[in-house]
Amino acid sequence: MTLHALFLNCTLKPSPETSNTRALIDKVAGLLSELDVTSETVRVADYHVAFGISSDEGEGDEWPTILERVKACDILIIAMPIWFGVRSSVAQLVMERLDGTYAESDETTGQYPLYGKVAGAIVTGNEDGAHNCCANTLFNLTHLGCTIPPNVDCYWVGDAGPGPSYIAADGDKHLYTNRTARYMAHNLVWGAQALKANPIPTNLKTLDAEAKKVSR
Repeated sequence: MTLHALFLNCTLKPSPETSNTRALIDKVAGLLSELDVTSETVRVADYHVAFGISSDEGEGDEWPTILERVKACDILIIAMPIWFGVRSSVAQLVMERLDGTYAESDETTGQYPLYGKVAGAIVTGNEDGAHNCCANTLFNLTHLGCTIPPNVDCYWVGDAGPGPSYIAADGDKHLYTNRTARYMAHNLVWGAQALKANPIPTNLKTLDAEAKKVSR
C-alpha cells in the first residue's frame, strides 16, 4: 500500500533561511521513509498565499497550488514554530485557507476533501505553547475531515526567554522529542492504512436532511 505524506512548514522564514521547524520535519520524514512512506515538504512562506477563507482568492494567489498537494496526500502534517505562545501567523493562515474546503464537499456523500486523510502536528520554539498549538491545530483538522490517530504531535520547546532553538540546542538528541517523533510516524501510518482499507462511510448529506426535519 503506497502512502504519501505532506508536511506544510509554517515557519515565518522564506527559503533559503535555516528553519528549525524544517529540521524536526526532516526527522519525522526520515522515520516515515523507514516505513515506506514517501513525503514532501512545502515551505508556505515561499508562496504568495492571500488572506481569506476560500480555496482561491483570485489573481496572484498561490494557495491553490498548495491545496492540490493537500488533496493528493494521505498524511497531512502541519508544522509550525511558536510565536507569542501561539502557532505562527503562517500556520493560522493555512488553517483559515483550509476552511474553503468545506465548500468542496462530495456531491454524493457531502464529505469534505480532507476526509480519508490522517493528520498530525509538529511544533518548535522557546518557552511554552506547544500543547496549545497542537490542540488547536489537531482540533481544527478534525473539523475539516481529517482523522487524528493517538500521539500524532511532536514538539521541541527550549528554555524560557531568548535562547538557542532546536538546531543550536542539539534538540536532535532530546529523548521526549525523539520518542514522540516515532509515536507520530508509526501511528500516522497505521491510521492511513486503516482508512485506505476502511473508508469512512458517513453520508453527511443524509444526516443534514435528517437534522433539518427535527430543527426549527
